[in-house]
Formats: sequence, C-alpha cells, structure tokens
Amino acid sequence: MRAKALMLAVFGVGLMLGGCMQTTVEPASEASMTPRDKKLLAAAPYEKVTIPEQFQRAIVAYNRKEQPGTIVIDSDAKYLYYVLDGGKAIRYGVTVGEEALAWSGVAKVGRKAEWPTWTPTAEIKKRMDVPNFVSGGPQNPMGARAMYLYEGNKDTLYRIHGTNQPEYIGQAISSGCIRMTNEDVIDLYNRVKPGAVVVVLAPGQGDSPFGSSSPKLAAAGSLFR
Repeated sequence: MRAKALMLAVFGVGLMLGGCMQTTVEPASEASMTPRDKKLLAAAPYEKVTIPEQFQRAIVAYNRKEQPGTIVIDSDAKYLYYVLDGGKAIRYGVTVGEEALAWSGVAKVGRKAEWPTWTPTAEIKKRMDVPNFVSGGPQNPMGARAMYLYEGNKDTLYRIHGTNQPEYIGQAISSGCIRMTNEDVIDLYNRVKPGAVVVVLAPGQGDSPFGSSSPKLAAAGSLFR
C-alpha cells in the first residue's frame, strides 16, 4: 500500500497544473481545414457564438511532466491540454460530461475519424429520443472530428469530438464525452497521433478553483463510457 501511495503521489506531482499563468491566445485559423470542412461548416445548422475568453484556444506555460503529444483533461476546469515541447501546452475549452456520466482514467487514441457517423448506444437511446444512426455532417452531434479512446484493444465508448452546440463550451452537459468546437477539434485532430496517451482527471481532483490542489490520478479504466 505504501508503494502504491508513493506511486500515486509521484503521478500527482507530475499532473499538477501550473496555476495562473500568462496565456497567448492562438486564434482560430482555416489553415487546418479541408475544402470539405469549409463547405460543411459554412452550412452548419447552428448560430456562430462567441466562446468566453477563458475557454478560447490558448498557448499556456505548462509545468506538468507528461510527454509532448499527450492529452490531459481537467474536467473540473473544463479544459483539455495538448502538451507541447518546451514547457508549453495548447489549452482548449471543452464541454464535459455531467457528474453522474463522467469518467476518469488513462486511455489511448485508438482511431480517428473525419466527419464521423454516430450510432447511439442502447444506454443513450434509453435516456434520449435519438435515431438509430446519424450520418456524418454538421447536423451530427459528433461534429467535424472524433478521436476514439481505447483501453488496450477495447473501445471505451468514450470520445473527444466536435459539437453542433458550441454555446455549451465551458459547461458540463454531455453524456460523458468531451466536446470541442469544430474549429478546435479540427486543430487538435491534426496534431494528435494514433496511440497518443489521454489522461482524464477524476471530478474534484483537477488543479482548478473547483478541485483540490493536489490532484490524484484515478485508476485506469474507472467509469469508462
């Protein structure tokens, strides 16, 4: 038990965020978009919204110990971090799952898809009036991109994906998955490599105004959805 506690403490130190830091906003750019992206987003069935400044994409100083290319999600603060070289990270504002539906743990990006289709699970269909299948496009709740998280060879059914409800960025409303604006998820998708590690901090354990100051890493596979 002592060895396990020590291991978690080491992980906790590595996972601490750097507190209040100077940020450099990285404005959304169409450079990463394909002609298809531009065409579909021009016909998006939702209104353009202004994302609150604290949830706009930004480059931030980063003192954690993950390797470049790792994704770290602080569900409490509604942030996703993509780790860069040189003590920096790209911070994106996200929509996270409601407390009862959220999960935490460690996974890897098992596959990626552009303008993915959506087949709701039986659990989602019990809670929501949704069709059996939704084709890819701006009307699809999966948005422009999806990254499917796996534990070993098993699909966790948890995704990082776009959204057709950008007004909810910075809130907790989704069915457990991480939602990003379509512009941000396209940007992240182009950076992330298959097999990239994804660390999701458990609710209440992120280093944010809503969590503790010493986050702990939940056991891998906990509450996967």
